[in-house]
Amino acid sequence: MPTGPEGSAGLLIIGSSQAGVQLAVSLRALGYEPPITLLGDENHRPYQRPALSKEFLQGAITKESLIYRTQEYWDEHRIRVVRNERIIRIDKRDDGSGVAHSMSGAEIAFDRLALTVGARARRLLVEGVDLPGVLYLRNADDALELKARVPMIKDVVVIGGGFIGIEAAASLNKMGRTVTLLEAGPRLVGRAVGAETSSYLLDHHRQHGIDVVLDADVRRIVGSGDRVAGVELADGRVVPAELVLIGVGVIPNTELAESIGLECDNGIRVDAHALASDGVTVAVGDVANLPNPVPGAPEGDRIRFESVNNAVEQAKVAAYAIVGRPEEYAGVPWFWSNQADLKLQIAGLSAGHDLTVVRQDEAKGKYSVLYYRGDAIIAADCVNAPLDFMAVKAAIASGAAIPPGEAADPAVQLKSISRNPS
Repeated sequence: MPTGPEGSAGLLIIGSSQAGVQLAVSLRALGYEPPITLLGDENHRPYQRPALSKEFLQGAITKESLIYRTQEYWDEHRIRVVRNERIIRIDKRDDGSGVAHSMSGAEIAFDRLALTVGARARRLLVEGVDLPGVLYLRNADDALELKARVPMIKDVVVIGGGFIGIEAAASLNKMGRTVTLLEAGPRLVGRAVGAETSSYLLDHHRQHGIDVVLDADVRRIVGSGDRVAGVELADGRVVPAELVLIGVGVIPNTELAESIGLECDNGIRVDAHALASDGVTVAVGDVANLPNPVPGAPEGDRIRFESVNNAVEQAKVAAYAIVGRPEEYAGVPWFWSNQADLKLQIAGLSAGHDLTVVRQDEAKGKYSVLYYRGDAIIAADCVNAPLDFMAVKAAIASGAAIPPGEAADPAVQLKSISRNPS
């Protein structure tokens, strides 16, 4: 069991969202004894983010439901939780120890550093983005402001057709608002799902009352000095809006890592053990650029995930590295997105597929797209089809085959035709 010397500064985890919380929890479960400080720059207890655009916005859950752990838990496990402190400078020694300096002037010593600093909302660079009523949705304060404004407005424009944009648009539509969703690309969620799934989502949300505009070229946001009034497109059309919500992606927070000389490239570069380029600091979650963990991934392939599953699993690997029991991060990535009455679950990564198989049961509202490379199944997008999701996820993990010819029949359970490698 690792122990630190008397007066040890222990581990400083900068970032108190999913990755940071999981790292702290996993370390204590592994018997890590030195002090742990879990530091966040928001004035909130560590909380879950995924529900902000869905259940919390709709009022289905309370603020308390978002909180990860009670104060009693943190006290019992000797994890010091620090709120509302933004680290602006780190003095780090060659052995990985050092001192972190916060904006308030506080100094926090550490023997080892973990960066779970996540990503920030990408800003839209057009005229009018500073008008009152133009919002982003990345953290709890964003969600609280959005939730406070919704009862007073009718027309909403959501800019960005990724998961956050669609989830928020679906929630607002469900709450009775008139919603227009503007996507700059030719299809929805273009980076995450295939063309068939994009088309299915587009048709569904349009049928349920969301005005989705693809290839939308936003020129400016219009309004008076005290409020937003609409969004002007390149064709001259002005879409009325009493509230504009922007969701055009995120940027990994690499500034601290860069300032202490860690290698960064679309995130902080780490190895399969979550170790950064100095061999001591760990980086976990949305900010980490890691070797592709999918079984059979090409040598040298790297990826940065923005998902709860990755934050949890990579944090566990980082914890093992810190206690001196290194284990490589390997597994099947999976993602989900709740969009009103649709639950989209994604298993694997579909990049590089050369065949798709669509399974649709219109009567039951189930829709799945299976992705193949050669004869091997590599991914699936599953809408309201959890059994398909679980079967494909298990098949990818074990290397089992799901014959595409048999999989096309939606009445056939994928698990029943999954064949283990000989």
